[in-house]
Amino acid sequence: MKLGLGTGSTAAHFVELLGVKVKAGLNVVGVPTSEATRGLAKHAGIPLTTLEEAPELDLTVDGADEIDSRLRLIKGGGAALLREKIVANASKRMVVIADSGKKVAMLGAFPLPIEVIQFGLEATKRAVVKAIERAGCQGEIRLRLRPDGHGLVTDSGHFILDASLGRIPDPEALADGLAAVPGVVEHGLFIGLASEAFIAGPSGVEHIARSSF
Repeated sequence: MKLGLGTGSTAAHFVELLGVKVKAGLNVVGVPTSEATRGLAKHAGIPLTTLEEAPELDLTVDGADEIDSRLRLIKGGGAALLREKIVANASKRMVVIADSGKKVAMLGAFPLPIEVIQFGLEATKRAVVKAIERAGCQGEIRLRLRPDGHGLVTDSGHFILDASLGRIPDPEALADGLAAVPGVVEHGLFIGLASEAFIAGPSGVEHIARSSF
């Protein structure tokens, strides 16, 4: 199989366990969604490729920062949302693995990451604020910083704005509005991409499939 390998703490566990299966003879090749995941996968002995060499993947397994009952996600806490969305979109199926703390009745408690180009940052930020307000949301928008106080730069060379909105009553409207802003490369709303999710909690694992709603 050709697998998209997600980014983040939960996806890292999957990559480590996949490496064990590969050493036992499992025949897969992976496309990592970040340089961090690339390093983990190489260390685990997983054969890797690129979307140039394998533009259509069988499956992507990734985590989520938030997930609702309709499999709509917020992703990007690990600053890999652009590559994660490209890889998920190139896959026949996307499966989300998460703990029960990530499941929410309404998206928005986790700050929404918005990846933007560095040029014209303030103008882009102002346009993002207007798009957020038109979608019925409001909240503080902050540039994500590195520990040294400089702007965090993604693997693709962009900045990230984190929008602390509290609640997103209409994720589709917000996604459309942000996508229309010049300077916005991608946003962390993953809508219509996840096929199913496995959510681990104290009482076991809950399975949500797109066919169930």
